[in-house]
Amino acid sequence: MQAIVLALGASLSWGLADFFGPLQGRKLGVLRALVYVQLGGLFGIAVIVGVRGKGPADAAALLAIPAAISGTLGLFAYYRGIAVGAISIVAPIAGISAIVPVVVGIASGESPSPFQLAGIACALGGVFLAAREPGRSGQTRLAAGVGLALLAAIGFGGYFPFMHAAGNADFWWASLIFRIASTSVILVAVAIQRPNIRVAPRLLPLLAVIGFGDMFGNLLYAAASTSGLVSITSVLASLYPIVTVVLARIVLSERVARSQEAGIGLTLAGVALISAG
Repeated sequence: MQAIVLALGASLSWGLADFFGPLQGRKLGVLRALVYVQLGGLFGIAVIVGVRGKGPADAAALLAIPAAISGTLGLFAYYRGIAVGAISIVAPIAGISAIVPVVVGIASGESPSPFQLAGIACALGGVFLAAREPGRSGQTRLAAGVGLALLAAIGFGGYFPFMHAAGNADFWWASLIFRIASTSVILVAVAIQRPNIRVAPRLLPLLAVIGFGDMFGNLLYAAASTSGLVSITSVLASLYPIVTVVLARIVLSERVARSQEAGIGLTLAGVALISAG
């Protein structure tokens, strides 16, 4: 039960961060927003681990590094997807990352339940519907941001197994190592592309809070890994698109075609079925 509560807490924290963060990415540019989001999260977890005053319990916490590389690439694709497409489309498609932990679980000997198999089928069918929008000539076309959303799903999916193993070893240090590595990835990208990263001082607290929310989701997921299977904690944490889509409807009044509405619902239902399994 503890693992379920922690994983659901991670999905809530991620859902909030993954709504407000990409909105800032639309205004400021993806890399510029991510620099301060990552630094805000890094400062938060560094303070927590420093106050705790204990060294890492197991070297396996270093598995947070590949988790960070995969997850950060996924996050960049997610921000870019929302910069060019609708949150209501991009977020659910990115949420099919829940399929990856199930596949990993199957490969390690776990047997998927009928609910999980049905959920995978629903999620894939939902993505097909959500990804296509009607054009002016009556023909359908690929919705903006879909390709980036699929890349985000792959990146997020790769994050879960590695972070599960790292969190099971030492979730405090795994969260800190993850944030150091993820911040480093963004700073390397900044050094290569050299974008303008100056922002108005009044925006720094907001970006830092978004970063703390993202970091807190990572911490909760890593903590859930100490007492739950990767196929359970990962898919429950992948419910974050529900929060993001609801916020997009309430705050932004986003509307999409009816076929896409059906796809969004089917995708979210698929993720929920995978979690129920």
